[in-house]
Amino acid sequence: MSSRSEDRQIPAKRVRLSREQRHRQLLDVAWRLAREEGTDALTLPRLAEEAGITKPVIYDHFGTRNGLLTALYQDFDARQTKVIDAALTAREPTLDGTAKVIAASYVECVLAQGREIPGVLAGLAGSPELETVKRDYQLAFIEKCRKALAPCTGPKGIAQSSFWAMLGAADALSHAAASDAITADQARAELYEIITAMVGRSHG
Repeated sequence: MSSRSEDRQIPAKRVRLSREQRHRQLLDVAWRLAREEGTDALTLPRLAEEAGITKPVIYDHFGTRNGLLTALYQDFDARQTKVIDAALTAREPTLDGTAKVIAASYVECVLAQGREIPGVLAGLAGSPELETVKRDYQLAFIEKCRKALAPCTGPKGIAQSSFWAMLGAADALSHAAASDAITADQARAELYEIITAMVGRSHG
C-alpha cells in the first residue's frame, strides 16, 4: 500500500534564469510591448509588470528608459549584423551577387522589426547613448561593405562620403517599405541600383 507522501505531487522547481537569459527575456517582452502598444508604453515600471518581475530587476538591467531603448537598438543592430554577415559569407563574390545581398539583407532586417525601430529612435532623439551606439554600428557596417565590395572597385576605391550616402538611402528605403509607402521589392531594387552605381563611379 502506498503512503500518502508517495501520492503527493512534488512541485516543479522554479527555473532561475541567468542574467543573460533574463536580459533576453526582457528584450523580447519590450519588443512585444512596442509592437502591440507603441513605444510610449515602454517604461521601466510597465516592462516590470508585463514581465512579471520586480522593478529593481528592471532598473538593474537598463538603469533608465533611455538605457532600455538603447538596448533595443543594440539588439536590432546585432541581429542585422548577424544576418548580413551570414548572407555575405554565402554570396556569389561578384558585384551583382554582393550588391543583391547587401540590399536584400538590409531591407529584410528592417522589415522584420521595422515598425518598432522608428519609435525607438524617436524616443532616443538627442540622446548621447544613441549617438555613440549608432555611430559605432554605422562605421562597422560601412567597413563591412567596403571589404565586400573591394574586389569589384576601381583603383581609387569608393569615397567614404559615398558609403554614407548609401547608408542613408538604405535606411530611408527600408523604412519606406516598412511603412508600406513602397514595396520591399522596390526598396531592394533601388538600393541595389545605388550600390552598383557607387561601384561604377569608382572605375571612372
